[in-house]
Order: sequence, then structure tokens, then C-alpha cells
Amino acid sequence: MTHHTVEKIGGTTMSQFDKVLDNILIGDRSGSQLYNRIIVVSAYGGVTDLLLEHKKNREQGVYALFSESDSSWTWSDAISKVSDHMCRINAELEPLGLDISFADRFVRERIEGVRSCLLDLTRLCSYGHFQLDEHLMTVREMLSAIGEAHSAHNTYQILSAQGINARFVDLSGWMETENLAFEEKIRQAFADIDLENELPIVTGYTQCREGLMDTYDRGYTEMTFSKVAVITEAREGIIHKEFHLSSADPKTVGEDKTIIIGGTNYDVSDQLSDLGMEAIHPQAAKGMRKSGIPLRIKNAFEPEHPGTLITSEYKSTEPRVEIIAGRNDVTLVECWDQDMVGHIDRDTDIMAHFTAFGLRSLAKDINANTITHYVSAPLNTIKKLSKAIKQSFPSADILIRKVALVSILGSNMNVPGILHEAVLALTEAGIDVHAIHKCMRPVGIQFVVDEELFQDAVKALHVKLLEEDC
Repeated sequence: MTHHTVEKIGGTTMSQFDKVLDNILIGDRSGSQLYNRIIVVSAYGGVTDLLLEHKKNREQGVYALFSESDSSWTWSDAISKVSDHMCRINAELEPLGLDISFADRFVRERIEGVRSCLLDLTRLCSYGHFQLDEHLMTVREMLSAIGEAHSAHNTYQILSAQGINARFVDLSGWMETENLAFEEKIRQAFADIDLENELPIVTGYTQCREGLMDTYDRGYTEMTFSKVAVITEAREGIIHKEFHLSSADPKTVGEDKTIIIGGTNYDVSDQLSDLGMEAIHPQAAKGMRKSGIPLRIKNAFEPEHPGTLITSEYKSTEPRVEIIAGRNDVTLVECWDQDMVGHIDRDTDIMAHFTAFGLRSLAKDINANTITHYVSAPLNTIKKLSKAIKQSFPSADILIRKVALVSILGSNMNVPGILHEAVLALTEAGIDVHAIHKCMRPVGIQFVVDEELFQDAVKALHVKLLEEDC
């Protein structure tokens, strides 16, 4: 049995690197305690937003500017600003032992290398025989890789300066001519690493034949983390976040009222991912689950706390609700068509439009003449989707409406009367329930409420199902 762990550190946490050193990487460890770990790091908080686009407000980064502009060179100014931002991060890390002249040189080499590639690509596509669209995913991957390489290289440097035998494992594909498959690339990278005497610092991005971003977009860091854990047969995977996995968002219900979840299963983790509250990307969880590797979610700033252990087998001994979660960035897309009755292919036809726009339903309602999908996507995409559905079904009425989804989740929710209690809690809070989604599998129940009542719904359910004795 292997003894090592694979640990991922998120971007927001990496931006507080002095605490990362004290709580995760070094702390009170010494000698052999420093090893038998593999550390996978994300880019510092906000860097990937600058390189691609802002994850939440979609403000344009280098990639967005490059891909949407035919003649403007604003992307070149933007990448220069990213370079300056990275060097400012380097300066902040100098007191921790970073050689900033070496670190700045590393940043500028990567930035200028990418700038040259983009300039050459622009010239090449100007001749008409090459189409820029065919290369944009490669551009996106190349840009995103800069952030992970920057943070991993800095971490390696700082640890080395403190006498730790760290090793920089660059999976980003920089200046490599061989394009290996994902699994093969990681096997090759770890083939000669002595985990008992070396501490690998790994880039969260892996350049590979499959193209991680094409499938997982910005979930690539967790895919790298998962694949490294599976291939090296880790004892445990650990994700260090800036918060505990709790019964609800502390900002909504209050830190004094939330309950830290000591254990749950991968099934619940998948439901959280669907709601945009990922403990881990569901595809990353899939590999670990199949390999029997448990996942631990830890608060990076409370290193002594064991955190939440996620396994395939966990089931609460007592039937109960564990988590109240949800999202309020949801749009209801309702298709009502009297001619739909008796036609079994209508839903398939509608789903073809979702596939064409790269959208996936978070939930769905269906009756004789109405199909309603709940999706999270930009409004302009939703409008295009609605127009496409209308063209396929000219007699249909298409309704678009902003709503919120609120879920109660648990590894064992065989609680008698749980649905009644949940609806009662919402009703007593003056919240109308527009739809309910409940499966036979006792993992979660989902409620559709008005968008502006999202936080009120979370609070009401938390009080009724977790703060009171039901």
C-alpha cells in the first residue's frame, strides 16, 4: 500500500502563500514528514481571470480579447499587464525566500514566448488558408498554462531556498515537441521521482493529446490532481480550500450556525458540483471513486482540523439532511406546445438545441404539453437558444424566467416527512415553491423559487432541517 497523499491548493489559498507555508507545506514538519506528498497548485487568485476571462463577470482577459478581435492589438497590452501583475506577486514573495530576478525572468520568458506565438498565428491566419477559430482552443490552453507554471515554479523556488528537496514538475508542455496522452504524460513525469525524498510541486495544468480545456475548461486543475492521485496510487487525495465543507454557506446563514460536514460520499459531492459548489469536479471525482481513493476537503487555515472525508461507501448512520445548497444564476426555459401531446421525440429535439449551444440542464420538468429546462448560462446564449427552439416549434410558446434552485442534500435522506418539513419551512417563510424535483434515490430534493428569495430559502431550510430538532 502506498503512503503518499496528493494535495491540491486552490488559487485563492495560493494568494496567501505565507499561510500556505505555515499550514500546508511546512508548518511543524521536519525531516521525512515533509515528503511522501505530491503538491498540485493552481495559479494565484485572479491570474487565470486575467489570462482568459473573469470567471464570474466575464470581463475580457487576454484570450477573450485575442479571440474576439480581428485587428485590435489590445490583447498584447493585456498580456503585458498580466506580466506586470505576476512580477508584483513575485515581489510580495521575496521575504519568503523567492529570488525575484530569477522568478521575473521565468515569467517574462513564458509571457514573451506566448506573445510571439500569438503574433505568428495572427500573421499566418491573415493569408486566408488558415482559420483562427481552428486554433483558439490551443491558444486558450497555452495562456492558462502560464498561471499554473508561475505559481508552481515560485513554490519550488521558495521551498528549495528553505532547504527542502522540492522538484518542479512542469506538465504545461512548454517548449515540448512530443504530444503525449494525458495518462502517459503523468506516468512519464513521475517515473523517476523518489517520493520518500522529494517533494514534487506540480502544475495544475497538463498539456496533453486529449486537450483538457476542450472537455473540462477551467476544471483542468482538478483533473490533473485526480489523475496524478490515480496513477501514483495515492493513499488519499486532499483539496485545501479557504473554507470548510459546511451545512450551508456561512455568509448566508451565519458562521455560528453552520455545521462542518465530517463525512459524506461521492454521490453528494456530484450533486454539489451540479449546483456550482464543487468539492471536486465530477469527472475528477469519478477517477478517484473508481480507484477507491478517498478525498479529504480541508480548510487551509485550520490545519489541525481533519476536514471532510468523502468516500464511496459513506452513509450517515442516522437519516438526516447534511447540506443546504443551491444557485441563483438559473434561467427557466419553458416550451409549451399543444401539438406536443403524443409526440415522444419532442424532448430529444429540444435537447439537440441544448447540445448545439453546449448547455446542460440542471433540472427538468415535463408533462403532456410542456417541457421546462433549468440552465445556468449567459442571457445572450439563452436568448439564442430560445430563438432556435422557436424555429423548430413555431406553434410553441417559449418562456424565459430567472429563478433559483435550492437543494437539501445528504448521504442518507430516508427521513420520514422530509419533503413536508421542507415545503412547510419555505411556506412559513413566505416563499412560493414553483417546482420540486425529487428522485427515488434519497440523496437530494430540489426546490425552484424566485431568484430574489434564494438566500431567504436557504436560511429557512437550514433553520428547519439543521438548526431545529425535526
